[in-house]
Amino acid sequence: MVHAKLSPSAASRWMACTPSAVLEQQFPNTSSVYADEGSHVHALGELLLKEMHGVISKFEADKTMAELLKSQYYSHSNMEFAENYAAFVNEQCVDDFLLFIEQRLEMTQWIQEGFGTADSIVILPSQRKMIFNDYKHGKGVPVYAEHNPQMMIYALGAYHMVGWIYDIDVIEMNIYQPRIDNISSWEIKLIDLIKWADTQLKPKADMAYDGAGEFNPGKACTFCRAKAKCAALANYNLELQRMDFKAPELLTDDELLEVHSRKKLFEDWMAAVEAHIFGEALSGKKWPGLKLVEGRSVRQYSDPVKVAEVLKAKGFTEIYKPETLLALGEMEKKIGKPNFTDIVAPLLVKPPGKPSLVKASDKRPELANIEDDFKIESEDEDI
Repeated sequence: MVHAKLSPSAASRWMACTPSAVLEQQFPNTSSVYADEGSHVHALGELLLKEMHGVISKFEADKTMAELLKSQYYSHSNMEFAENYAAFVNEQCVDDFLLFIEQRLEMTQWIQEGFGTADSIVILPSQRKMIFNDYKHGKGVPVYAEHNPQMMIYALGAYHMVGWIYDIDVIEMNIYQPRIDNISSWEIKLIDLIKWADTQLKPKADMAYDGAGEFNPGKACTFCRAKAKCAALANYNLELQRMDFKAPELLTDDELLEVHSRKKLFEDWMAAVEAHIFGEALSGKKWPGLKLVEGRSVRQYSDPVKVAEVLKAKGFTEIYKPETLLALGEMEKKIGKPNFTDIVAPLLVKPPGKPSLVKASDKRPELANIEDDFKIESEDEDI
């Protein structure tokens, strides 16, 4: 997938911290199971809308649906999310509407090389109105439409696409986030949107494209790919160690609140640093004072069916919970330790523990390079 240098989904970040866009280019734009699942539900919603409005034939729809049903991310709940999203958009299709589904948009008038894809756009010419919808599958935090830079940029792209044909006065923006029952709507007059684009968006986008401006650590750092190695963020967080606490023994309430206000960002930064160091270690990098070792592992049945057959042949019958074998500890209590050791133990396996990065002084042996066996994934904000 090709990503825009100044992605609309990251606009809240590069508008707040303009140099971050160029800094991020040094780091891979990885996907994650969360983003992949979100993409799957997007595809379901797209298909349902296209079939509903005759954009594709029934044969094409059935063929595509058959492929989507094979996905590891398919579930009845995800299908329900997609169906409800399609119904939400369909309710907007009134009068002499026009519907655009998964529409690529250009925003180069305001953002150099700017582009993106809109989930759905409904044009209502008789009402001089455009409706822009964005499906969000994430459930970590609610996303709101009001003054949302991503939504406003997409709305600009949509207007740029059809504004020369249709008179548009008002733009409605909707965030559809079903997993946390969040539907957020906001309207803005076109004249105000254009003013924002000319006075705020374009100047910030020009700076971000060139990597100019000052670093501005804060909330926008959450999804930044460079945050593990960003010196500005490190300095911001380490200011806590350098704060001039005037009271000799106890912090004041204001000082406590200042420390507390930085808790989330500090934890996110530390997690990013740890993930970066761990990922580099998995790829073979040697960090002074650290090493990879095998983490804790527990025994498990190598073949539950075979274990059950052997136990039954020996006369043991009370070996099940509903539909499953008893856990190892319960099994040992039920049949007795000698029988467990003689009969079950030979049928157990202990898989390798997950790698763990520890101090070099740890007594466990160091693991060999396991880059091919493990991969690090990161979450994507635009899901």
